[in-house]
Amino acid sequence: MADLTGLNLLRNDPEAAARLIAEAEQGDVDAQYAAGLIYAEGRGVEIDLVQAYFWLTRAIEQGDGDAELLRRMVAMQMDDQKFDDARRLVELARQAEVSGHGRDGGQRRH
Repeated sequence: MADLTGLNLLRNDPEAAARLIAEAEQGDVDAQYAAGLIYAEGRGVEIDLVQAYFWLTRAIEQGDGDAELLRRMVAMQMDDQKFDDARRLVELARQAEVSGHGRDGGQRRH
């Protein structure tokens, strides 16, 4: 389970952001939500709406309802090209999982 206790204080801590992103890559749903927030707001990383959308989608796929609202807010900030890029990234991740190369372990923690 991702430790999110310091998330509201996390502003420019690349090490903390990297730890949470690594946990998101392992399938931790809380960390996936946090990675979406980190990328959406630039907390320890550059703002990247494509990555934010991707990680929030991963959290939604595991049943995180809170991620749906945040993903809608992120999508509203995206131009068509970024939105298309994000959807492609999500689809590539799904294809990788089907072929057995997925990085997401599907750990539901809420």
